[in-house]
Amino acid sequence: MSTVLQFDNVSFVRDGRPILDEVNWKVDDSERWVVLGSNGAGKTTALKLATGHEYPTKGTVDILDQRLGRVDVFELRTRIGFAASAQARRIPAGETVLNTVLTAAYAVEGRWNEEYDDLDVRQARRVLGEWNLDHLADRTFGTLSDGERKRVLIARATMTDPELLLLDEPSASLDLGSRENLISMLSGYAQSPVSPAMIMVTHHVEEVPPGFTHVLMLNEGKVTAQGPIAETLTAENLEATFGMPFLLAELHGRYHAVAKPH
Repeated sequence: MSTVLQFDNVSFVRDGRPILDEVNWKVDDSERWVVLGSNGAGKTTALKLATGHEYPTKGTVDILDQRLGRVDVFELRTRIGFAASAQARRIPAGETVLNTVLTAAYAVEGRWNEEYDDLDVRQARRVLGEWNLDHLADRTFGTLSDGERKRVLIARATMTDPELLLLDEPSASLDLGSRENLISMLSGYAQSPVSPAMIMVTHHVEEVPPGFTHVLMLNEGKVTAQGPIAETLTAENLEATFGMPFLLAELHGRYHAVAKPH
């Protein structure tokens, strides 16, 4: 195993307010992490640091054996896959699904005058097939459902065979069927031995796909718990993370939490 991401005593302060506070965290290449916490807990900021879009106020961040502040982040980002709902607003509505994925090869969000070879096209079509999107290749991005768009963005993030895949709330706002379909696909991808290290941010334990191995739990920028999911995702740690008591159940590798009755 090799370490793909390491936070050492990382703090991040914005406008005098600590968003992350002395976070220590290590992700190995065989691990699939879920980051849990309420709004404002620091989850998305942790992902921004992991992609080199932000720099720590204090401490060090090492990504794929490169230290932030000492590396060309634009080169580093070519080795990282990232998918977030906000990206959908930057994809031209008239772009085809195939081109939406294909343009990840040049890290652009809209085809212009780039030249792609047959290998790029075959890779894009292979990735579309992996995410059950091949039948949508000629559809335009603007005509897709929310669930289809999210899968296209994930497919785009895997186009370049990244060494680290980061997903920011991939199933947020989806209806039940779309959510379950996506979670099933993420579970299969996470359990593949050839998949990269993965980090997924979510608010809900119900959205944790089977096959994810570890959890990082944050509350107001501080780590409340971290470690293997089976040992760490407990009702006690959920209470410390979200500030209220929960009942937690696990069935067939899926978790379910409800507020504990008074």
